[in-house]
Amino acid sequence: MTTTPPTSPRAELRQRLLSARQAWAQGPAAPAAQAALDKRLAEVLAQLEPDCLGLYWPMKGEFNPRDAARTAQSAWGSRLALPYAEKTPVAMHFRPWSGEAPTVVDACGIPSTEGKPVVPDVVLVPCVGFTAEGYRLGYGGGYFDRFLADHPGVTAIGLAWDEGLLTRDALAPQAHDIRLMAVVTPSQIWG
Repeated sequence: MTTTPPTSPRAELRQRLLSARQAWAQGPAAPAAQAALDKRLAEVLAQLEPDCLGLYWPMKGEFNPRDAARTAQSAWGSRLALPYAEKTPVAMHFRPWSGEAPTVVDACGIPSTEGKPVVPDVVLVPCVGFTAEGYRLGYGGGYFDRFLADHPGVTAIGLAWDEGLLTRDALAPQAHDIRLMAVVTPSQIWG
């Protein structure tokens, strides 16, 4: 007899939110939310004027930050970088990115780029879920938390859809969770 191992409350929450997000991202409200989040993020980045902006290649219904990347390049001459994750040991660093379609896939199967590691001064972090205080629920690997713990001077901005807002009871921060400076959604800035 085969038994299924129990899943953690966070894993169950993550799966529920990912399923809901993917369904929502294919619906009629998604394009307007993308445009609203683009506008709000541009306002935040205008205050920060990053020298090097770390972002991510969108997947699973995430906000697509490519327009923000183009704005950062043209408005402030920002360099861009994409994360590159390794499984053994578990680690993540950023590599320079031109803004074109990524040509490399990292050890986790996520599109990335080639090049020597760089440390962005501002990093955009995808959120599966988040709290009003700036804590995030990610994909469960701890890659961004490890990177941010190793680089405490980096400004971390979460990006999420409003539907990912969680109460502090639903997502109680754990010792390894790194609080983001802010979480930007289509409707407001949290944190």
